[in-house]
Amino acid sequence: MIIKMKKIVTVPLIFILTISISLSGCSNHTNATDYSDRSNWTYFETDPTDRAADVFFVCPTVYMGSEGSCNMELTDEDTKADFLGATNMEKAIYDQNSRFFAPYYRQAGLNVYAMEASDREQYLELAFHDVKDAFAYYYETYNDGRPIILVGFSQGADMCIRLMKECFGDENIQDQLIACYAIGWRITEEEIQEYPQLKFAEGESDTGVIISFNSEAENIDNSLTVPQGTKTLAINPLNWKTDATIADKSLNLGACFTDYDGNIIKEVNNLTGAYIDDARGTLKVTDVTPEEYPAGLDLFENGIYHLYDYQFFYRNLQKNVQIRINAYSLCH
Repeated sequence: MIIKMKKIVTVPLIFILTISISLSGCSNHTNATDYSDRSNWTYFETDPTDRAADVFFVCPTVYMGSEGSCNMELTDEDTKADFLGATNMEKAIYDQNSRFFAPYYRQAGLNVYAMEASDREQYLELAFHDVKDAFAYYYETYNDGRPIILVGFSQGADMCIRLMKECFGDENIQDQLIACYAIGWRITEEEIQEYPQLKFAEGESDTGVIISFNSEAENIDNSLTVPQGTKTLAINPLNWKTDATIADKSLNLGACFTDYDGNIIKEVNNLTGAYIDDARGTLKVTDVTPEEYPAGLDLFENGIYHLYDYQFFYRNLQKNVQIRINAYSLCH
């Protein structure tokens, strides 16, 4: 989850946030959001239709939450500005050959993630209600059978996995899926077994699959995204393997650190290697330190590189999106 933050000096475009989280008195809202109103979208690109695919993007957490509020209001213009900025930070990874659709939604606030998991669900359900409605509006009105790439980071990744569970059971829509990039949230083997439409990636070019990983230092054994005792599935974005094979930093095509306009402020080739931990399924990052890249949120201890998941592997992800588009096109 990303968010509204203060710059740190040592890394020009990474941000750090220390927050005071209030949990009491959160209200809930059940009114539906009107997604025919374009003001409820950060991006709704209906042209050009000659693009190879459509990206449906779900933004990570930008709303802090407050006393009495655990879900973002769509009338909150300051948070919507951060929402647009966080979307811009990732957009260029995924939209090189695709139309881009990204709804505002009443996402759960960062304060929700300080709650017990069972207490979070009502606020996450409200967020998902909006995401599902937005996807339904896009799909029924503008998709017209086009290939789809689902993208989400952090809370957005959770929302994309929920969307696949609920809306991709139909074989026709399954067949339209190029890939789901659900980065920065866990997905377990038990979920894969329960929902046959969930298929985890096995290589760099398979389609209709989920791509996911959670970056952390080698000493980390517990995090919000992957609690201790949980094993998540992962694919290594450097070598596109799902086992513990170490990928050297020479395979890293470029770590890119972006601002809220999507501009690359700093790019570092061969920044770090990585491997998948056999026990946790997390992506162990080998050539950076927590001092260089602090966690940035009180909810994470240093060594949890959640804020950098896509930034560390930006160019590899960007290249992989096109590889999967090409692979899908060959088969359809």
